[in-house]
Amino acid sequence: MNIRLTLDGHRVDAASNDSAAARDLAALLPLELSLADFQAQEKTADLPARLSTDGAPAGAAPRAGDIAYYAPWGNLALYYRDAPYAEGLVVIGRMAPDGVAMLAEADHVTISQGG
Repeated sequence: MNIRLTLDGHRVDAASNDSAAARDLAALLPLELSLADFQAQEKTADLPARLSTDGAPAGAAPRAGDIAYYAPWGNLALYYRDAPYAEGLVVIGRMAPDGVAMLAEADHVTISQGG
């Protein structure tokens, strides 16, 4: 499914995969979320509900541009740098490359269905 991220007013195209977590996130859209930097590699945001991890691998090693769900904390993670493998991390989508540089400085994201 195509989705759109708006990072501090700048639109970025993205696509989600067909995982249970991605479908649950789609059901919550549109979302307006405040972002917090975590370990100088990702922006995190609290979600209003937990997402399903049915059928997901035990963890993932995210790459810059990945959109993921961190199940142990129940939050969304948007990566602007590659990161090491994390148990409980479910990659649910990927943003267009032009969004990665903007993400490092972003404080707010709106996620909506894309066109």
